[in-house]
Amino acid sequence: MTVRRHELTDAEWARLAPLLPPERPPVGRPNQAHRLILNGILWKLRTGAPWRDLPERYGPWESVATRFRRWRLAGVWDRVLAAVQAAGDADGQLDWSVHFLDGTVIRAHQHAAGAKGGTQRPRRSGAARAGSARKSICGPKGAASP
Repeated sequence: MTVRRHELTDAEWARLAPLLPPERPPVGRPNQAHRLILNGILWKLRTGAPWRDLPERYGPWESVATRFRRWRLAGVWDRVLAAVQAAGDADGQLDWSVHFLDGTVIRAHQHAAGAKGGTQRPRRSGAARAGSARKSICGPKGAASP
């Protein structure tokens, strides 16, 4: 099998395959191959492209996106990460002072860039405004001058 740039190698697939849910559910229509779907998910996550731009070789983008979401809701990704970390730690391949996951870099939606710009000035309360003297030096409008 030809391994493309964003796809799993045979060795990587051999480690991940047993950690995934069964490919053939007990009832209903069989799923598309996990490896194909997983390669599509990896392509999307590594490129940052929208789901709709997923190459056709990974199948319909809706199927790949749905599988990703279902696995996320079912906790499959958490279990896979925990199993891979445990295996790496048991083999002495992890240095916990170096290997960690950080989720602090999160892209916000383009409209979340801020509502009102600039620093907001504190406003005086209505009671404070009512108790202060008027600042105008002009008389009431329409009043005749002497």
